[in-house]
Amino acid sequence: MERQKKAYLFAFLAIGFWSTSASAFKVCLDRLSVPVLPLLLGASLVSSVALFLNLLLSRKVGLLRFLSKEDFARSAFLGFLSPFLYYVVLFKAYSLLRAQEAQPLNFVWPLVLVLLSVPILKQKLHSRDILAILISFLGVLIISTEGRVLNFRFTDPLGVALATGSSIPWALYWIYNMKDKQDEVVRLFLNFTFASVYVLLLMLVLGRFQAPSLKGTLGITYVGLFEMGITFLIWLKALKLARSTASVTSLIYLVPFLSFIVIYFVLGERILPSTVVGAVFIVSGIIFQKLRR
Repeated sequence: MERQKKAYLFAFLAIGFWSTSASAFKVCLDRLSVPVLPLLLGASLVSSVALFLNLLLSRKVGLLRFLSKEDFARSAFLGFLSPFLYYVVLFKAYSLLRAQEAQPLNFVWPLVLVLLSVPILKQKLHSRDILAILISFLGVLIISTEGRVLNFRFTDPLGVALATGSSIPWALYWIYNMKDKQDEVVRLFLNFTFASVYVLLLMLVLGRFQAPSLKGTLGITYVGLFEMGITFLIWLKALKLARSTASVTSLIYLVPFLSFIVIYFVLGERILPSTVVGAVFIVSGIIFQKLRR
């Protein structure tokens, strides 16, 4: 099989797993009654173990010995942004909103990245960028008001703020990640390891320890493997095999719409027309902004 076909195969596999994430989050948080912090702690630990095993099998674990204090400090900072802060905010949003709302609202992060790149990376904001942001923001309004945009009444103001706000630490993670020259798998392993420590410390401070049930543990394991650890490795493999990253990364826009299908059949949520229309506006704004490049 030629490299590009393999790239598409790995890309679609990763997209398929990420399309189940919204439903997996909701199943763990609502149906299995797993609180936000235990869910993140368990998933981060599972992901760390999976990534460490990959380092062992690929004979890259020795790279950890050559990391400097600055490398560990950078990983500690990036691990705080994501997975720790990003998923704490995102999981809380999922606990408040329907999956069909939280998933596309979180998808605005590429445009938040553009906005944050102005003060941090000193990039210029063009009129096309502003128009793209307005298009996606209209999609956010359509979803969060269930299509009643003129009433400007959100289904859950806090949930909407958290779902869209989760894009801030995620975008910051990618901005500062540009300066990290470590091996991708080493970087991810350290990020998830530091995140596990942060969540554990927060649970110690808050005194919130609750052992999940067997089903809850299985749900946590699924999130740790197929939203985080293994799926990141599959996506990296797709990028390395592709003739150009653009040929693969453009496929990511399928995720919100494939997620709606999974949400409908797994969670039984009736997908509102306003949700689909809003998702179209959000994705259209992102694509419109990237066309300039």
